[in-house]
Amino acid sequence: MPSSEPVIYVDADACPVKAEVERVGTRHRVRMVIVSNGGIRPSQNPMVDTVIVSAGADEADKWIAERAGPRDVVVTSDIPLAAKCVASGAQVLRHDGSELSEANIGSVLATRDLMADVRAADPFHQGRGRSFAKADRSRFLDGLERAMQRAKRA
Repeated sequence: MPSSEPVIYVDADACPVKAEVERVGTRHRVRMVIVSNGGIRPSQNPMVDTVIVSAGADEADKWIAERAGPRDVVVTSDIPLAAKCVASGAQVLRHDGSELSEANIGSVLATRDLMADVRAADPFHQGRGRSFAKADRSRFLDGLERAMQRAKRA
């Protein structure tokens, strides 16, 4: 059930920007929920809740998708989860700070599916994604700040 105050949900497995989320969320005094299948050290910050879901494919994604709603911000690189959260009215940010919204989620999903087909057809076309850079971290901080300002105005 969506809350009246914004919440930041983080799909935490392999998330390189958890510290940045905590920094921005603390500054805005919003609740943050870090969701994973385990292996994440809980934060000592009282504004951060750590949720460990059962092992299994997409369990963290399901947990977040059931709860995220309008005014919330979701941080994920999982495109199907992003699509569900966008449909529920949440703002979605990738780790590089790029926004996923109603305006672009359809093309992002289509590209994801196309690339999955390309990788399946050509096993040598694996692992060609770019690495996470310092500039991505900076763009993420800017994007999260803008998203939090919008969420608080809503």
